[in-house]
Amino acid sequence: MFRTIAILSLFLMTACNSVYVKPNSLDPNHKIFVPRGGYSMKRSVKQTMDTRGYNVFVGRLTETTESSDFDIEKYEIPSDAKYSVRVQERSEIFRPIWCMFNGFWWWNFNVSIVEQKTGTEILSWRGRGCQNSSLRKLNDLLDTMEIKK
Repeated sequence: MFRTIAILSLFLMTACNSVYVKPNSLDPNHKIFVPRGGYSMKRSVKQTMDTRGYNVFVGRLTETTESSDFDIEKYEIPSDAKYSVRVQERSEIFRPIWCMFNGFWWWNFNVSIVEQKTGTEILSWRGRGCQNSSLRKLNDLLDTMEIKK
């Protein structure tokens, strides 16, 4: 009985991902807007897209409102940006020990990529996972999304 509970517990604590992706919908030759800053996942999404040769821009900051709990920033999205990327990260209390061998950091996040002109969401990804596993998944998703010529 203990063995069953232990295996079930490990299964429930493993990384979870829920993904909607629209294949052949992302043209890497067009500008992609991503807000500046961010924690690990947001920075890694921008860095991965930049490494793959995408035209990633952060836009011009137009307004910042500061409070004791958080800052609100407003951006001017470049008019020629075809896509917009939004990454939200949440702090997680649970941090599996095996992430130490898989990129160290445990991420809990939402990633959304929207085509600006039509408002069509071409990627909706709600996930949890170790850093390296999440970045491998991101690269696989981008491979699926890129328009093949």
